[in-house]
Amino acid sequence: MRSRAAIVHEYGAPWRVEEFELDPPRAGEVLVRLAAAGLCHSDDHIRRGIMAPPHQADHFTPMTPTIGGHEGAGVVVEVGAGVTRFSPGDHVVTSFVAVCGECRWCTTGMEYICDAGAGTMMPGMPTDGTFRHHTLDGGDLAHVSKIGAFAEHTVVAAASLVKLEPHLPLVPSALLACAVPTGYGSAANRGGVRGGDTVVVIGVGGIGTAAVQAARINGAASVIAVDPVDFKRKSALRFGATHTSATAGEAVDLVRELTHGVMADSVVVSPSEIGESDVVEALGLTRKGGTCVLTAMSAPGARPLNFNLQDFVLMNKNLCGTVFGSCNPKADIPRLAKLYESGLLQLDEMVTRRYRLDDINDAYADLAKGELIRGVIDFGIA
Repeated sequence: MRSRAAIVHEYGAPWRVEEFELDPPRAGEVLVRLAAAGLCHSDDHIRRGIMAPPHQADHFTPMTPTIGGHEGAGVVVEVGAGVTRFSPGDHVVTSFVAVCGECRWCTTGMEYICDAGAGTMMPGMPTDGTFRHHTLDGGDLAHVSKIGAFAEHTVVAAASLVKLEPHLPLVPSALLACAVPTGYGSAANRGGVRGGDTVVVIGVGGIGTAAVQAARINGAASVIAVDPVDFKRKSALRFGATHTSATAGEAVDLVRELTHGVMADSVVVSPSEIGESDVVEALGLTRKGGTCVLTAMSAPGARPLNFNLQDFVLMNKNLCGTVFGSCNPKADIPRLAKLYESGLLQLDEMVTRRYRLDDINDAYADLAKGELIRGVIDFGIA
């Protein structure tokens, strides 16, 4: 069949919205009609050519042409052989971390580092390494995170989908595919936020806003949102932030005053792209025995860190990374959907603006200008 998608043909060039050929799903795969796709910085990093598979970081191998998008929600159209968890008509959200259910990590409760999901940046289907998406001249098309959500239709592995209750609206539910579990889990799972804590969130776009909400829902007494963009700081107050600051440096005195010198129990670092100074400043905001969580992406390759190692050791601080907020997609996406149903988790309010697929370059321009918490491509089927 033919469908339309936003495709990267050349790194640094704009998205091109055009038709492509899509094969039927094979064994273990599902054809999905997309209803919505969230606009994540990661897809723009790929478009710009600053993200590559980890083992290719030093010897970059192009992944173009590539269909963008990994944060999606839609409706199942067709299932391949052996797929029993999904049927045509089911509402689903994508998971950029595929879950095989059989590797060491899945069987010990850590689906977010599944061996199958670890290949998310490699081209080809996770089922057999071949391609379902093709250019009109017959060439192969990669699809970001094995999802390709910037398309009207896509074929993904069943392991990359989570079923959604049919009464939930699909457009805000798309945020459950990446931004919300990543941000929420960064605070609740990796940061271990508990009642009465002081939490700092550095960067309050889509992921940071979800982290702010996690801190609120899990009982944090003080939540400090740090962002240079005034619009985002004001927005964070509506989602549960109690205080704001333009920079991490400016937040030091505020956090010191709020905690009587103890500093923050948890610090979540979620700017659009993380650098050395972000880590150093975040550790400076973290209390003795506290946890600093690195959620944002960085360019591939080694990044030297120059911080006070003695302070880090003697103060018993924890510095950790997280992927997908250390959430287990099959269990945690439905749990977050329940929080949305209850009114505790705000998804509709996070959607700043909806766009047509044809307007994707304008949408990313708005994101770059700091005008969005989360922009969404609305395919107009729900």
